[in-house]
Amino acid sequence: MTDQELVERAFTMLERSYVPYSHFPVGATLEGADGVVYTGCNVENSAFGSTICAERTALVKAVSEGCRKFTRLAVVGNSTDYCWPCGACRQMLYEFAPDLEVLVARKDHQFVKFPLRALLPHGFAPESLD
Repeated sequence: MTDQELVERAFTMLERSYVPYSHFPVGATLEGADGVVYTGCNVENSAFGSTICAERTALVKAVSEGCRKFTRLAVVGNSTDYCWPCGACRQMLYEFAPDLEVLVARKDHQFVKFPLRALLPHGFAPESLD
């Protein structure tokens, strides 16, 4: 799957977002090292702290299916700026894939790619507990 195809698949998740409060749908696709792609969308809750981002939705789906190694993540939104993962998502992803490639897209389907380590320098990893 090309980077553009991964981004396009993330865009299909926007319509599944549950965003009655922010009205800001986000879609994500997370590629496992085995090539399987897990999808996610953001799901808001009236108790705002219970909201889950699209990236973490995809990650939790993947982990619950037994996948623990990842290569790429695409995050998309309906905004004129790129849809960047929040800090909580960056940290959750770092746990499993500090070398993850992160593709972030705008509503015009243009995207840029960064390594997760650039988005979360000095991330807290399992070996940080040693």
